[in-house]
Order: sequence, then C-alpha cells, then structure tokens
Amino acid sequence: MPRAETTFVCQECGWQSARWQGQCAQCQAWNSLVEEPLAVPSGQGKQTKKTISSLTLPEVELMSRSFSRFSSGFDELDRVLGGSGKDAGIVRGAVLLVSGEPGIGKSTLLTQIALRTIMSTKSSQKQAVVAYLCGEENPEQILLRIKRLQASDDLPSWHFFTTQSIDQALLALTKLRPELVIVDSVQSFRSEELTGAAGSVGQVRAVTNAVTQWAKESTTPVFLVGHVTKEGGIAGPKVLEHIVDVVLEISGERTSDLRLVRAYKNRFGATDEVGVFRMAEEGFVAVANPTDVLVQQGTSNTPGSVLAGILEGSRPLLIELQALVVRSNLALPRRVGRGVGLSRIQVLAAVLEKHCKLPVSQYDVFLSVAGGIVVHEPAIDLGFAVAIASSLANKPIARSFAFIGEVGLLGEIRSVPYADSRARSAQRLGVERIFSHQSHTCVAAVLQELGIR
Repeated sequence: MPRAETTFVCQECGWQSARWQGQCAQCQAWNSLVEEPLAVPSGQGKQTKKTISSLTLPEVELMSRSFSRFSSGFDELDRVLGGSGKDAGIVRGAVLLVSGEPGIGKSTLLTQIALRTIMSTKSSQKQAVVAYLCGEENPEQILLRIKRLQASDDLPSWHFFTTQSIDQALLALTKLRPELVIVDSVQSFRSEELTGAAGSVGQVRAVTNAVTQWAKESTTPVFLVGHVTKEGGIAGPKVLEHIVDVVLEISGERTSDLRLVRAYKNRFGATDEVGVFRMAEEGFVAVANPTDVLVQQGTSNTPGSVLAGILEGSRPLLIELQALVVRSNLALPRRVGRGVGLSRIQVLAAVLEKHCKLPVSQYDVFLSVAGGIVVHEPAIDLGFAVAIASSLANKPIARSFAFIGEVGLLGEIRSVPYADSRARSAQRLGVERIFSHQSHTCVAAVLQELGIR
C-alpha cells in the first residue's frame, strides 16, 4: 500500500513545508510545524456554480431596512457588539468567533443567548429557531446545561445537529432556516472538500470559509467557538481571525466569578467596549454597576487600600488597588503582583525610593487589583504608588479620595486620556477629592499632602 502524501504545516500561520524544520520560515515560531496529510481536494464535495450579483446603492439601502440588529438578551453584550439603543446587538449574517480559556464559560454564554433568543419570540406566532452544531458534546449533555440555566426544557424550536461534516450540516441548515446558529467548536468540524483530520490548519480554514459564505447568503448570524493555545491565542491559522466579522474573548480569573467580554475585532462596532458579567449558578449575569463588584466595602480603615479610576473600553470604572509592604529578609526583596505587571511594580518602587525618599528597597512589595481583573493602562500608577506608601507608613487613605494618573520616571504625574470622564464617574460614586495631573505635579507632593511621606 503506497504511503499517503504528507506535508508539515505551521499551526500558527498555516505555512507549509515539504519536510520538518524547527522554526517556521514565515512567522518565525519555534516547534510549530506538525505533520498532516496533504490537503488536496477529495472529490466528494459538490461544486456549486458561483453567480455574480450586482446591486446599486439605492437597492442596497432598500434591502438594509429589514437588515437590522437584534438583541442577544444581554445589554452588556449588546454594548460590546455595537449599535445604540434598540438597534444594538447581533448583526444578521455576521460570523462571531468566541474564544477563551477552557472552562471560562463560552458554551454557557452561547447557550444563554440561544435561550433568550427563543424566549423573546415565545409569545409570537412564529418562535425563533436555533440550531446547535454539536462537535464536542452530545445533545444529552447540552440538555443538562439547558436545564441548569433554565427551569423549563420545553423548547420545540431548538435543533441539534450531531454530524462533524460541515457540508452536511450547512445543507441541513439551509432547509431549516434558523434565526441563530452555534458551532461548538470550529476545530471539531471538517470539510469534505479536503482530506486531513478535523482541527488541522487547512480544515479550520475551510470550515470557517464555508460557514462564513453560508451566513452571508442566508443572513443568519453564526457563533463559532474557538479553542485557545497554551499561550492564550486562538488555535488555528491567523487567517481564521481575518475571515470572521467579530472576535470576542471571555476573560477572568479562575478564583473569581467576574467575567469580562471584549471584542478584539468588530466590523460593525467599536473594539474599545467591555461587557462585565458575574458567573453565577444560573449562568452569566450582567453587572450593571461593576464598581459594586470591584470595590470592597468595609476596607476604608485599612492601610494600603486606595481607589483608582480606570477606563475599560469607553466605560470609566472605579476599582480598588491594594498594597502590602513588609520588611524583607532577602538580599533581593520580592516584587509580586496580581492584575499588574512585574515591571510596573519595579518602576514604581524605584520612583518612590529615588524621588520620595521612601526605603522601599528594604521591603517586599505585594500589589493586587481587587476583583480579579487585569489592568494594563498606566492610569493606575498614581494609585499604586499611594497604596505602597500607605502600607509602608501604616496610614489608611480616606475612601472619599480617588487617584488617576500615570507616574513618570522622574516622579511626575502625567495626564491620561479621558481624565474628566474618569473624574465625573468617580464623583457620581461618592468620591469627593480627585488626585491627578490637574491637582498635583508630582507623586511627592501627593504623599506630602496626605501626610505619608
């Protein structure tokens, strides 16, 4: 029996090589080439004749009047997807890729969206039809999740498809004409047009292309569940993210019930919005006021706890920053952070040592962003600097104070974008005094006024 032809495919970018090599010549990734059967046409798929359609702008405008968005059932998610007011949410015909760490809640969120889509039309004569393509679970397992999320399982318009052939699934979907389709997951389906196992670079690309073409022709929105690599990126070729319309990521700490939904790509809206949810027994619960979750009440008399104003997307939030400073017995004191990078801790410690004359080099410094979120923007620098000084001096900071500003290497306080919006949001939540670039020029002046220098 002749040996099947194989090729080595980079799992990061899809580049192919006739033989194995340690580094991909295109994306420079190491140890990313995997041997796969040569992706050639199998001859089993049916070729369809493509027709060219030509439309004028007035014709498109006339068609777009009935081509509107519909709500996902979550105001928080609708904000992320784009639109405004009642015309916000999912665009018809869009392909949305949902990624996140295993167990973060991807299937749970999509199941809730499907349930709310059906329930929103339950009182009407025609109930919305939802199709769930099961690639990783069988219908019985999904039914257990439905019963956990909703007391009633009387859902005659919910259809399961258990095939792993995307060609057969799309043929059945064309006859069904659903209002919403969920593909769980894109790595578990394969196209009959290509050889090779499901999840390979070629198969992921072919499946995504087929689903996208069907979604555009049928104007049916499709959610794709995507796996992630150990580095946190979406598994499969990078072209996968280019094909789809929206790339959503669900993030959150394992030890926290807080979940953040961000759009890293959005053809129909902004990419600077974030949806805040809480994972409860009944699934995802939207958090209308995230400050209630991020700021712990009752820590006002504790040294090392301060409030800071950040910007998540276009939404200003008030969060709690915590610092613990203890004398070190090590030659090289420890710098530990949760929700903040190590390099930022080292810079702030050096600034406090040099410009504020605080003996931080003799102490271990532990910093944390309360609530389990990760903050990358530099607007929290001033808050962390004050928290470190507060813990070192063992003097609490009033809960009516908030700190907004970037700290430079010279100890100066630099301005941050949308500072006025952050300040107004903090004042609405009861903050009486804002320490920022507008009120002080350097960190030393802030600490001197607070009496902790």
